[in-house]
Amino acid sequence: MTKFLLLFFIMVQTAFCVDYSEMSTQELLAIMGYVKPQNQSKFIQELENRKKSMTKKQLESYNKNKHKIDKK
Repeated sequence: MTKFLLLFFIMVQTAFCVDYSEMSTQELLAIMGYVKPQNQSKFIQELENRKKSMTKKQLESYNKNKHKIDKK
C-alpha cells in the first residue's frame, strides 16, 4: 500500500510540473501571457536564460510581448 501511495504521489506531482526547458524558444514566446501564476517565475527565468541566444526576430517578439508577463 505504501509503494502504491508513493507511486501515485510521484505521478500526480509529475503531471502538474511544467518543464519549460523542454520547449522551444518559439513555443515559449507563443505562450507569453498565458502561463499560470504559480509557474510564472520558472517561465520568466527560462526566457531570461534564452535571451542571449535568441534571433533578432525572436528578441523583437520577446520585447513586444514582455508587457504580458510584467503585469503579473
